[in-house]
Amino acid sequence: MSRISGSARLAGVVGDPIAHSLSPALMRFWIEALDLNALYAPFAVPAAGFDSFVEGIAESHIAGLNVTLPHKEAALALSDTASKAAREIGAANLLTFADGKIHADNTDAAGFLAALKPAKIKYRQSTALVLGAGGASRALVYALLTSGISRLILSNRSKSRAERLVDEIAPMAAVVDWDQKDNVLAEADLVINATSLGLKGVDPLQLDWKRAKPGSVAFDSVYTPLETEFLKGARQRGLTGVDGLDMLIGQARPSFRAFFGREAPILPPVRPALVAQLGDEA
Repeated sequence: MSRISGSARLAGVVGDPIAHSLSPALMRFWIEALDLNALYAPFAVPAAGFDSFVEGIAESHIAGLNVTLPHKEAALALSDTASKAAREIGAANLLTFADGKIHADNTDAAGFLAALKPAKIKYRQSTALVLGAGGASRALVYALLTSGISRLILSNRSKSRAERLVDEIAPMAAVVDWDQKDNVLAEADLVINATSLGLKGVDPLQLDWKRAKPGSVAFDSVYTPLETEFLKGARQRGLTGVDGLDMLIGQARPSFRAFFGREAPILPPVRPALVAQLGDEA
């Protein structure tokens, strides 16, 4: 166990719900690997209390917070300063504090691309179908656009929210009704679940994978459970499935550096420990 004293560096993750989050286990693994005097904690905060919670934390000696559903857009709105990525995405997953000021950043886009790297996607020749239009979706859309994706299709349960995302950051994207999403599967080289559907096995996102383009890639931002119904259906169709765990790890590395002033260690690898924890929680 790492040493903890009154001078420990403190950070955490805020969301609602938060019990499913692997961020505390991930950060604790790296903290212990480096034997840091540090602590990282989860905070369950409803939307109505988010602003007051963060403003109070910012006045303390806590280094910062990771931000997850449903607070990513509110996190940016609350900040005093923001990175270019956070501003262009319109959402933040990382808040750091100094002198009572709040700085927002977004590391989700980089984490997403890191997770997809083994799939060797040729973005400039590809069409992506993104399901969802919240804070997570905005980061993934931004990552696709900056990677030069050829064509982008969006679908969301609230069509107006998808249209707002198009207006704000993705003018080249097309929007299809939620009940028509299966009809465009045959056009997509990359199918992305950027919703919370399937989280903890609740309200799974199911598609008619028989319509999917052979050789396409399915990515699920959900990682609890690791094998969602979305990914299970894609893999049964013979498609490449990528879970959200490597995205979680990829986006966490710059957060760890921002909170604790050290690079997260590559060895020992953290993924096996997180997979084991998911198995223990199943």
